[in-house]
Amino acid sequence: MPVYEYECSGCQKVFEVQQRMADEPLSVCPECGGSVRKLISMSSFQLKGGGWYTDGYSNGGNGKGCAPCADSGSASSCSSSGGCCHCPAST
Repeated sequence: MPVYEYECSGCQKVFEVQQRMADEPLSVCPECGGSVRKLISMSSFQLKGGGWYTDGYSNGGNGKGCAPCADSGSASSCSSSGGCCHCPAST
């Protein structure tokens, strides 16, 4: 279940609540009974490194260099030498 963060306008307390996505948002502070608002927090989910998008889709679709390099016949120099004028340097 997701964890949602709320802030009370009465006591200024910030608290977290585990709720189902289908549940209604809280409207009353459990501490003082004041009105609360749902906060938007930074997600802890991060994509790092290579992966299916970077390796398979972001450079023209086939993983063999960008479309201009593939069309010109120099796709091997593009993907193996660390980049060209059209493609970012690869690691």
